[in-house]
Amino acid sequence: MKGQLQSDWITGLYAIREIMLKRFFIRIGFVMSSASLSVAEEKMDLYLLIGQSNMAGRAPIAEKDEGVIERCFLLNGEDKFEPAKNPLNRYSTIRKGLNMQKMNPGYSFSKAMLKEDSKMTIGLVVNAKGGSSIKQWTRDAKFYQEALRRMKAAMEKGELKGVLWHQGETDHKDPEYLDKLKELVKNLRKDLKLPKLPFVAGQVNNAREVNDQIAKLSSEVPHTGVVKSEGLTAMDRWHFDTKSMKILGERYAAEILKIQRGQ
Repeated sequence: MKGQLQSDWITGLYAIREIMLKRFFIRIGFVMSSASLSVAEEKMDLYLLIGQSNMAGRAPIAEKDEGVIERCFLLNGEDKFEPAKNPLNRYSTIRKGLNMQKMNPGYSFSKAMLKEDSKMTIGLVVNAKGGSSIKQWTRDAKFYQEALRRMKAAMEKGELKGVLWHQGETDHKDPEYLDKLKELVKNLRKDLKLPKLPFVAGQVNNAREVNDQIAKLSSEVPHTGVVKSEGLTAMDRWHFDTKSMKILGERYAAEILKIQRGQ
């Protein structure tokens, strides 16, 4: 009888210990969640990332790049901000399969921007679609409207500081690409009520005709910039490898900062 009581007593202690541990981890989880939410509630510098596959992200994600980006938040599927981590196009409402979403320029872009200001908090709205043409980003098209809708929802939590655009592979032989790109810039600025909204377009891999047109954007439209693809390497015909994707993101940051500083 004494042995049974001792056994029951020990079992009871283990049960109490289990309950206390669960409560502890729930409390810790709540504190961490609350901390994340409180940071996200601050007014953030917002950036819209749109385009096709390189902006969606096709570069492999190394284990060291899987963690949360400090002071950076991502608009999720419920139009709320959560701590950002790769793949950043995971919540795109127009994306292809989740398993196709990998590293895009947003990762190194965010890190480069945050390095410039230790007090800055960034909010990303990433809504890219691999294989999309610029025609699918015209004002009345679904892709444009979804980007606009999500961006407006995000703007309740911060100020839109710029648009990062990477697209052109599908349209690399279109002689009117620049005109269509300029129209996109005009539409976004009008619909978001930001006439001087910084807009940066990135060149694609190994496509001179469309890259030459993209290169003219900054000289023809105020408050725009161009990220060159010179020196970058690709995994295939179109998609930049991980190293070059990081360089691309850093180049986007440099162009955005240049526009913001009036240079």
